[in-house]
Amino acid sequence: MTLHEYPPSHAARVRPLWDLDPAITFLNHGSFGACPLRVREAQDRLRAQMEREPVRFFVRELEPLLDAALGALADFVGAGAADLAFVPNATAGVNTVLRSLDLRPGDELVTTNHEYNACRNALEFVAARAGARVVVAAVPFPLESPDDVVQAVLDCTGPRTRLALVDHVTSQTGLVFPVERLVPELARRGIDTLVDGAHAPGMVPLDLRALGAAYYTGNCHKWMCAPKGAAFLHVRPDKQAQIRPLSISHGANSPRTDLSRFRLEFDWTGTHDPTPYLVLPEVIRFLASLLPGGAPALAEHNRQTALAARERLCAALGAPPPAPASMIGSLAAIRLPDAGGDPPAPPLFLDPLQEALFSRHGIEVPVIPFPPPRGRVLRISAQIYNDPEEYARLVDALRAEGVS
Repeated sequence: MTLHEYPPSHAARVRPLWDLDPAITFLNHGSFGACPLRVREAQDRLRAQMEREPVRFFVRELEPLLDAALGALADFVGAGAADLAFVPNATAGVNTVLRSLDLRPGDELVTTNHEYNACRNALEFVAARAGARVVVAAVPFPLESPDDVVQAVLDCTGPRTRLALVDHVTSQTGLVFPVERLVPELARRGIDTLVDGAHAPGMVPLDLRALGAAYYTGNCHKWMCAPKGAAFLHVRPDKQAQIRPLSISHGANSPRTDLSRFRLEFDWTGTHDPTPYLVLPEVIRFLASLLPGGAPALAEHNRQTALAARERLCAALGAPPPAPASMIGSLAAIRLPDAGGDPPAPPLFLDPLQEALFSRHGIEVPVIPFPPPRGRVLRISAQIYNDPEEYARLVDALRAEGVS
């Protein structure tokens, strides 16, 4: 019996707000997001302002625009604007923290087997350079409850653990990890947490002050629907002195005293296009406009859609849901039969089933190697522009491809 029903569909009303290809059933908002027309138009206006008089823009106008964008983002994620820095993506945020740490031989860095490959690579790089060690907690999938995550991570900590890199929402398996439990538990053991929140902003409620993690990085281009190139790093005030941007620039010796060293260094790391994050006030207004109840209502609508679609896919594949509903946001992953042939080649590997769904059925949905090398999951996204009929189309396509 279906426990979750699809919420009322708004797809016909809101789909024109995006410029998505009408010939494609797009069930992969999670990979790169999709920026709505209204936001792109606002970004184009900012770009025109920048190019009309570049010196005026960068020297006279940029700082108040930055302040406005940081203020809007701070309200959205429950943080102080002074504790936020813009970065181009969450992978850059993770690298920024890891490469700022003073690691010593024998130090241990804990992560999980669900961690995003790019960030796991960054962890391995800094560990190898310092003579430290990466310890990987094996979080099962399927799993019974958030307790499985907490226990797996805590069991891998010890007296030499310096840092835990933990997903807020896992990329491969679409699980909402219990970071609100992990962060204080790790802190009680004297361990800092770097939360990889690549998928979290716009998907799950955020209150970074209350969470209290030493470091948190999140993308705005995914579930907030900002332009690509908009992400943030949140650093707790007591940790800011040691965190330096990947590019050291003018802020390193600025004589200014009206801003913190953290802001002075991160606000200017060299000439680039800052409009993806300058347009965040418009992004946040757009999200609030889609449903009565604003962004929280949007996130709940997407979650209910993901849960209902997951149940129908699981029924079609003859498998129980691989995780409890409490661990689902706007993504849901379903186990598939293991792959044959050679192991996949990251990072942008396309499984033959994913290519078949796209080329023969016009459906864009990822088939992800997990657990590697031959395990596979199919991961659906639910954004307000998705209609229940699109998930029914996916079920039919899977059957046509012999997956049932």
